[in-house]
Formats: sequence, C-alpha cells, structure tokens
Amino acid sequence: MKKLRSHTTGVDSGDVILFSDYEDGGEMWTGRGQRERRRHIKFSEEYKTPPTVQLSPSLWDLDAATIMRADIAAESVTKSGFDMVFRTWGDTRIARIRIAWMAIGEMSELDDWDVV
Repeated sequence: MKKLRSHTTGVDSGDVILFSDYEDGGEMWTGRGQRERRRHIKFSEEYKTPPTVQLSPSLWDLDAATIMRADIAAESVTKSGFDMVFRTWGDTRIARIRIAWMAIGEMSELDDWDVV
C-alpha cells in the first residue's frame, strides 16, 4: 500500500491512441514483427514522488478470428512521467487500441523545505 504523506494529492489522467495498424498493414494487425509498442507519457505537473499509475483499455479493435492476448503496463514510472507499454503475442491481430491512464500521488506543497 502506498501511503501519501502530503495534504496535496495530485490526480492526472489521459486517453491515448497507442497505435492504429489497420490502415497501413502494421505489425500489430498482420501478426508479424515487433509485437510491443511503447509511448512515453509526461505528467502535466511533476509529482513529489513517483505516483501510482493505472492503465485500462478504452478502445479495443481486434480481429474476431484470433485469440485476444494482451499485456498492458506502466513501466519506468518517475515523478515526471512513465512509459505506456502494450504487448501481444501468438496469432492475435489488433487493428488499434486506445488506453486510458490515471496517476495518483503526492504533490509538493508551498511549505515543503528542501534542506541541503
């Protein structure tokens, strides 16, 4: 459990089309080649400490003839951003995906002291 020590809690969020491979015959749609996509997401303000980041698919556009396999993760979370990562494998064919994200964490306050 993450315990917040600040009275100021920040919540940031967004909704990102991570890829759309259907139109141009991209690797996620053809089922061949690189089966991982990454995008760096920058928070609108820097957190005091790395926040907790939650990801969820907000749009799935999949081939109905294949099995749906997916791994969605927030990696390399820092005070200023994170890497959104989507992976699939096997014969799964994905035309496009949009991912919603939300970050919750401590924000700096005016009364914070940085003693050096």
